[in-house]
Amino acid sequence: MSQYRIVKVGGDLLEKEAQFKEFIHAFSSIEGNKILVHGGGKEASRLLDALNIPVKYHEGRRITDAKTMEIVTMVYGGLINKNVVAKLQAIGVSAIGMAGCDGNIINAHKRIVDKIDYGYAGDIDYVNSNTLIKLMDAGLVPVICPLTHDGHGQLLNTNADTITSEIGISLAHKGQVKLHYCFGINGVLRDFNDKESVIEGIDELTFQKLRSEGNISAGMIPKLTNAFSAIKSGVSHVTIGNHTHFIQPSGYTQIL
Repeated sequence: MSQYRIVKVGGDLLEKEAQFKEFIHAFSSIEGNKILVHGGGKEASRLLDALNIPVKYHEGRRITDAKTMEIVTMVYGGLINKNVVAKLQAIGVSAIGMAGCDGNIINAHKRIVDKIDYGYAGDIDYVNSNTLIKLMDAGLVPVICPLTHDGHGQLLNTNADTITSEIGISLAHKGQVKLHYCFGINGVLRDFNDKESVIEGIDELTFQKLRSEGNISAGMIPKLTNAFSAIKSGVSHVTIGNHTHFIQPSGYTQIL
């Protein structure tokens, strides 16, 4: 059975030179088929602030108007994606930078307006896992930024945690998949003010309890929501932790 590893690196790690260097080397040590998905929201928000374009979020998800869509396209698909690819190439990883429109790998639709209008946010319709597999079979490592497209010429901003989960679910039909969400702390915290209160294993009931108590909020909500979705849909293993946790035997949170 084919095996696939998908690692998502958050925008906070992209800004920490020493930690990101450690992350890149840890990622390069993974043998076999692998995919890297990256965020970059902090860099996008910094540029939006500099251009006096309002930055808006709801429960960890960016609200993307037309101007914001232009900026995130430049930041995610250009500045960040190509810098990550270059750093991987420098240590011998044959990486290929991609957005959802490249090779038609991720097709999405503009999120339907309910209570919140998320603007040009994209909800994924399908992932073309066959193309991703062909790239990996050719010895390439896809590096995917959080942009998708609707098939009619419109780019869409899609949460990178969601992209990670949906790629994993698609590949789970072809083999065994392990997902790893990497960010600036050691895992999901029982008490956000105590950085050592890492929960070793979290189920959905515990997640909902901590969310209702306010101990899980903002960007951690979509991360965990997508992690549970992946487990329910056939992904064999999902972890959340620091920048190198995916090569360590313990010290992170596993999704149950």
